[in-house]
Amino acid sequence: MENVNVLIDLGHPAHLHFFRHAAQRLTAEGHTVRFTGRDKDILVELARGFGIEVEVFGVCKRGTVHMAGELAYRQWRLAGIVRRFKPDVMLGIAGTYISAVGRLFGVPTYIFYDTEHATLSNMLAYPFATCTFVPQCYHKPIRWRNRRYNGYHELAYLHPKYFQADPAVLDEVGLGPSERFSIVRFVGWGAVHDVGLSGLTDENKTRAIDELCRFGRVFISSEGPLPASLEEHRLRLDVTRIHHLMAHADLVFGESATMASEAAVLGVPSVYIDPVGRGYTDEQEREYGLVANFTAKRQAEAIDRAVAVLAANDRAVWKEAGRKLIDDKIDVTGLVCRVATERPYVKPVTEPDTVPYFGRAGA
Repeated sequence: MENVNVLIDLGHPAHLHFFRHAAQRLTAEGHTVRFTGRDKDILVELARGFGIEVEVFGVCKRGTVHMAGELAYRQWRLAGIVRRFKPDVMLGIAGTYISAVGRLFGVPTYIFYDTEHATLSNMLAYPFATCTFVPQCYHKPIRWRNRRYNGYHELAYLHPKYFQADPAVLDEVGLGPSERFSIVRFVGWGAVHDVGLSGLTDENKTRAIDELCRFGRVFISSEGPLPASLEEHRLRLDVTRIHHLMAHADLVFGESATMASEAAVLGVPSVYIDPVGRGYTDEQEREYGLVANFTAKRQAEAIDRAVAVLAANDRAVWKEAGRKLIDDKIDVTGLVCRVATERPYVKPVTEPDTVPYFGRAGA
């Protein structure tokens, strides 16, 4: 197999998690991998924690004007990197910044995505990508070439092949070995696909924490400022350790689809509040019962459901559901490596989305 130059562009900290094991495997096989990224949330801190070099340019800011300016700036910078690095293939999640650049320079560009309602970013990426890979549970049709696979993004880094929870993390946050606790996630609603959307009110944030505290400690991960009364619950932990803590939690509650899905993959129940939902969290509720999905209009019901989950304390049931999920799905990192090295579908022909490229469980 010939060695290839792989350029991976990161738009969000979660993207680093998704690609880092694939990058490690590709590098071990003799390929050259280069990361670029934007200054979003904890990406720089996370990359430093994992010892991964990322060339960062572009700053995430709210507002359509800022988003348009960042798009133009990042594409200009990426064009310069493509000229110098000469990648054989480019990879990204969402692909907002790299797809048009890939088309311009004739570089095969592959997108991995799972967010159906990200209409604007999808329109900026899907038409220009060589192929877009989405989970089989993605519930919208895509006009341009795409393939569906039997998995979730979170399996790229939380599959048992790549992740084993470290119980030492409990001591790092002052918990005893059998002490019960919940993790709560509040998002900033500043992403492109969040424009016009909102989540929990401050009143319901406070009510949720009060209710969850009846069953044990509560740790809050928040992209923005918290009400003063909740600041004492803010999670203070090395950013590379959050999944180790999550694996030991009794519940994950909040506004992040990614964290709800991470919890499901780890066999931890979650309650997810979002105005529009996701195909993958819908499937994780329907097939495995690991996620309970609620719209923003049903915040009170979501809190009640969280209380019911904690009161039942069915940890063995949840772990068994998590094992079934793992058995049903593929190794997503394997898919990423295969795409990077095989560079499929390089001819610019639109094809239907009914044929899975990589769909066998355990593959």
